Amino acid sequence: MLRLMREWFGINKSIFRKLLLSYMVTVLLGLGALGLSMSVLAKNYIYNGTKEELLRKAKKVNLAIQDYPVQADQTTAMLAFLDQTFDTRIWVFDQQGRIISTSTQDEVFIGKSVARSIVEQVMEGKDVVQNLRFEGLSKPMMSVVVPWGQKDKVFGGIVLHAPVEGIEETVGNMREMILWATLLGILLSTAMVSYLSWTISRPLKRIDDVALQIERGNYSQRAVVESQDEIGDLARTINRMAGTLELVEAERADFEQTRQDFLANVSHELRTPLTAMQGFLEALQDGLVVDEASRQKYYDVMYKEVMHMNRLVNDLLELVRLEKHEVNLVKRPIDMDSFLRRIVFMFKEEAAKRNLELRLDMTAPLPGIIADPHRIEQIFINLVGNALKFTEQGSITLRARERDGGIGVTVEDTGIGISEHDLEFIWDRFFKVDRVRSRKETGTGLGLAIVKELVTLHQGTITVKSKAGEGTAFTVWLPAETKAEQS
Repeated sequence: MLRLMREWFGINKSIFRKLLLSYMVTVLLGLGALGLSMSVLAKNYIYNGTKEELLRKAKKVNLAIQDYPVQADQTTAMLAFLDQTFDTRIWVFDQQGRIISTSTQDEVFIGKSVARSIVEQVMEGKDVVQNLRFEGLSKPMMSVVVPWGQKDKVFGGIVLHAPVEGIEETVGNMREMILWATLLGILLSTAMVSYLSWTISRPLKRIDDVALQIERGNYSQRAVVESQDEIGDLARTINRMAGTLELVEAERADFEQTRQDFLANVSHELRTPLTAMQGFLEALQDGLVVDEASRQKYYDVMYKEVMHMNRLVNDLLELVRLEKHEVNLVKRPIDMDSFLRRIVFMFKEEAAKRNLELRLDMTAPLPGIIADPHRIEQIFINLVGNALKFTEQGSITLRARERDGGIGVTVEDTGIGISEHDLEFIWDRFFKVDRVRSRKETGTGLGLAIVKELVTLHQGTITVKSKAGEGTAFTVWLPAETKAEQS
């Protein structure tokens, strides 16, 4: 409970208090204005009702005494009777405003005068309503004055009094009831507003906690807010942002790991030939190699190591340019029949030296393609060269077929194959599956990465199937030349 209170009035104090105070002030002002309006309206209603009732009674009194002589006993008796009937005091005054009769015998107002302004209005046939205070009356009264007489003949006026105290007490009771109702409304409104404020501030607190975790680098955090309002939209936006940041962080980590692996691989690839050349140069400098034949052998080895480093640097630059899309293809129509025959012819002699059979299996005529001849040649030279390197006996077959609106060319060998574990990594830079192969063949480990980039650049695809000890088959699919391109 203490923790909840701390959350209410501690961390959430700003928005919670603002909402609570704003709602409370609004409710208080609204209920206060409503109570005041009801009080005024009720008071006016009671006063108006009392006034109308007094006027109606006064006119009945006039009907009852308009035929009686002035100050006759019948008049006094009738006024006393009407006093008891209407529960109100009755005075009668003459044309000069002097009170000549009252409804009670013990009153001392006979002979006193009513205000001249009232007398003048009554003599003109008008009704008068006022809150009057007379000498001898301890309490204020509501008084109505009507003409006394018949038609145009006015003898004076009739005054009816009603105590204002009862009206004020009734209005006071109503105001008290309105006040209690207002207080009850404020309590209920406070509870409702507190709950409403809590339903707003609590999910915002959750979002704030998640944002704090994201700031600290914990991108796996998510805000659990299921409402379908603006706060729910904010939570979902925060969650999408966290997901994006988590993905970016994962990509950054992968990139950093790739960068470290790249530097390690480059360092390894350069260190090996440099170490060999350093050893040979030191032997030559120290005069350890005396005969010319041995020196030429050392020179030959160093030359090969230099050429290996040169290929490594060239392949690196080529791959970087491909990945940055800085390679411009010079496309033109290529006759795949003659192109594949030329590739086979290029490697025929090397295959013979290795006692391998190099075959071409294609269904002529093949459709032409629009591509960069130099880059397409680079793709197949790399694939056929790899097949020759890692095939110790058997054959290498180039199989070409028209397929799916293009040409599928498969380079298949009967070599030592690639393990299932290594298959997913063969497109990575510097990855060499020859760790389990013959150590006589060396390479930069960049060839297949370059091949994949070149195939993608031509809107083609490349796939591989292999099994350790049974051979490997790389299949390159390239889109065929369209009729629009032919025209």
